[in-house]
Amino acid sequence: MPLFKRKPFALAEKPDDLNPQELVYQIPLTKEILRNYNEYLMRINLYRKRVWTCKATGKGMLNLKDLVDSISAKLLGPFPEGAEMYGRKDGRLHLCKITKVVEAADKKQYEIEWLSGDNKMSGKALLNDDALTLKNPPFSKRVLKSFIKDSTYRSLPWVLHDNISKKHSISSTPPEELKINVSIQNGLVVCNKKRKRSEEKQNTVVASEKKIIVYTRRNKLNSHPSLWVKITDGGNEHPEDQSTKYPIDDLLVQPTAEDQLLTERPPPCRDFNIPMNCVGNLLMVWDFCASYGKLLNLSPFSLEDFENSLCYKDSVPLLIVESCSALLRLLVRDNVKFSMAIKNRKRKPKITQITWTEYLCDFLETTSTAELSTHISTIKRGHYALLEIHVKLAIFVELVDQVLETSTVKEKLDEYIEEIQALAAARRDEALDEGRKKREEKERRKSEANGKEVNEKLSVKSGVGINNGVTPERSNAHALSRSNGNSENEQGDGTSKKSAKKQKVEINTSLEDANLPSKREIHKLMKEEIKETIENKSAEERKQFLEREIEKRIIRTYSLGKDRNHCRYWFFRREGRIFLESSDFTEWGYYQTKEELDALIGSLNTKGERERALKKQLQKFYDKICLQIQKRSKEATQGTEMEEAMVRRSTRVRAPPRDNPTLAFLKYVNKWKDI
Repeated sequence: MPLFKRKPFALAEKPDDLNPQELVYQIPLTKEILRNYNEYLMRINLYRKRVWTCKATGKGMLNLKDLVDSISAKLLGPFPEGAEMYGRKDGRLHLCKITKVVEAADKKQYEIEWLSGDNKMSGKALLNDDALTLKNPPFSKRVLKSFIKDSTYRSLPWVLHDNISKKHSISSTPPEELKINVSIQNGLVVCNKKRKRSEEKQNTVVASEKKIIVYTRRNKLNSHPSLWVKITDGGNEHPEDQSTKYPIDDLLVQPTAEDQLLTERPPPCRDFNIPMNCVGNLLMVWDFCASYGKLLNLSPFSLEDFENSLCYKDSVPLLIVESCSALLRLLVRDNVKFSMAIKNRKRKPKITQITWTEYLCDFLETTSTAELSTHISTIKRGHYALLEIHVKLAIFVELVDQVLETSTVKEKLDEYIEEIQALAAARRDEALDEGRKKREEKERRKSEANGKEVNEKLSVKSGVGINNGVTPERSNAHALSRSNGNSENEQGDGTSKKSAKKQKVEINTSLEDANLPSKREIHKLMKEEIKETIENKSAEERKQFLEREIEKRIIRTYSLGKDRNHCRYWFFRREGRIFLESSDFTEWGYYQTKEELDALIGSLNTKGERERALKKQLQKFYDKICLQIQKRSKEATQGTEMEEAMVRRSTRVRAPPRDNPTLAFLKYVNKWKDI
């Protein structure tokens, strides 16, 4: 049987709904029928490659045609005289030997002699081709190795996979003679030598006459700095903890006694004003508008205001009008297809609060899908506010996707990437300089200590120096001058070599591009400008400045990490909440208080890979998250105070609608708009 990458290769199934007049592609070698021409070419090219292996003989590096020809030649004949075969007799296969080949008119027949167990002749017969089969050759070493490797999951001793042992009713428990060397942990066979080594490293055994006391150090937790477990007369209560090297996959972490120190994870809040399946698109659109507001000439707005604007149906809020207009203006400048459609319709050159719906309808007609095109008539009638929330967000998503394809955004992203690389290089140089200064300070202190020892020794032997006419100070000065001269020569040689290399690099770069500066030169200039700006600042101020500048240049927002159940956690720079996304991308929630954040961090188990990485990221951005939470809570308290003041107001004196704090999103004004 042919094998592809040591595994059986499945042929393409014949289509069930074939029409008699339908044109198809058939592979002659395998008789496969395919409808797609690209798939047909891919199969043909695959069959021509020398990547196939014979399962019976172990021969490899053959194409499929050569492999099939060699197998058919051996199995179907013609068979030579003297070959030992298996012949069919009384419905069973018996060992035989060909003594003579009889040529017939239409086919060949073989005169054979039956062989008994000791290879003695026991009778003769005349058989056709179909009644003879080859004697199975012994397995080669290569085939046997691959079979053992595929059937076992560890060696010394070989241990079969569970499905194979259950299929053939083979016991999975180790035999008595191997129980000293191996044991079963978590359903897998583990060597005891590794467990003993790990126990020797982790345990401190104190032996006495009556009993053995074992002290085991556990992992450190934030809520409990150190936990010591004392086990007497019974060994270790959890032997798997001693042999397991953490972190491991979160789903494989078994509950232990120290997990009781973990806090209970708070349930996330899910009171969104929009449907749950629209939260992901809401966050994506808002994050893009907030991150690239200067490029779009769109002043920032809060996520809550954006959410309330989408839900408002009395009229179209100015926040929605300005957001759509900013995206459409960029598309008019850079999107060729959309700009040509605008010119053909002879629209006014400026997008205003009155004409923005016309441009939006033109956009939906030219670039959007058929599903969104069905709502063009509603928008033209002036009823954009009556559209469903998921339709409004789908239009925003389509606008953002088209804006991301424009050259303006791509150039801005390239600019951000270059600036981030220059800032990162400057930060790396700062770290190297700081490390170099520390090393120099350490060497200076060491040299001062060695100098004191030398002076003390010379003071003891001062008589010898005076008798020879040389004072200790003069001898030290002479030694220092010699060492300085040698070091200067060495430095001069090194600098000359470096300067020669620099000259070669400069000559090469000038030959490559004589007119335009290369990327390396631009990167170098940007790094020098950054160093000039931070030259007069302290080390801590320089570090904070570089971190702040890197954060300003946003390429995209990444999640903080995942928990045990593969739920993603998101934190946005201008929003004081941590958003939680389920593993199937259907449900969302959020944490909005510092207490919930602390409880979330305390509930993460660092034995798991995902939760350990998530906890590390939450601790890294803890101060920034707390600052945004504090800012959000302050704004919320101000809003509640205003609501209470309105409740206390007399019913005769009613505030205008825009003074209502729940309608604060109607006060939005685009301060960055081009006039």
